[in-house]
Amino acid sequence: MTADKPDPPLLERAAAAILKAGRVVALTGAGISVESGIPPFRGKGGLWETIDPMEYAHIDAFQRDPAKVWRVLIKDMKEVLDRADPNEAHRALAWMEKQNLLQAVITQNVDGLHQCAGSTDVIEFHGNFAWQRCIKCKARTATAAVDLCRLPPRCRCGGILRPECIFFGELIPPQCLRRAEQLSAHCDVMLVIGTSASVYPAASMPFIANQNGATVIEINPERTALSGKVSDFLIAGHAGPVMKALVKTIVERL
Repeated sequence: MTADKPDPPLLERAAAAILKAGRVVALTGAGISVESGIPPFRGKGGLWETIDPMEYAHIDAFQRDPAKVWRVLIKDMKEVLDRADPNEAHRALAWMEKQNLLQAVITQNVDGLHQCAGSTDVIEFHGNFAWQRCIKCKARTATAAVDLCRLPPRCRCGGILRPECIFFGELIPPQCLRRAEQLSAHCDVMLVIGTSASVYPAASMPFIANQNGATVIEINPERTALSGKVSDFLIAGHAGPVMKALVKTIVERL
């Protein structure tokens, strides 16, 4: 089957597993948001091919020269995300949550599109670029409302704004890691969507799920390090078309 026509028997198998499960969790990566016009950070065509992350995405770089980081990295990210909307995959996961078929989403993304689509239980390993926080008074400002006329932009108190995402050199919030591990250990099915599962600690979640007896289902255009080892099966295709077809298959079974 092609990326736009996922394998029907595999869709049936996935739908049956989800409907039988008591607890379903999704792990999502950059691939789920590419269809919304957001380029990945890593891999072919990724942002780190053109920008040195240690020079522009490390917390030390931001603290040393926030204007430079805003000018080269954050400004462009804001402009991309301002134009981005949730796609069929984001909406499918939100629908599954509303139908009590999905417990939570664990995401490596910082775009906030899961919440825009309607998902309410989202664990963000790397924070959320949809909000900026003042480094002085800690007040929050929606990224979409930030004025870029002066860089770096500042809070009303005069403090510099920084995105609420994790820079290199910063730790993943421990509460996010703990809850993700708990969900992974106790789920019956894990959907791994749009990620090669190569960046840790997020990459360890499918392993935790597998080791505790969960069915791990991959949705990716290509095979990954999980394929045939950790995942039970791969539905080959892009996230949007596959998730749309999976929802259709689930609805037909309800």
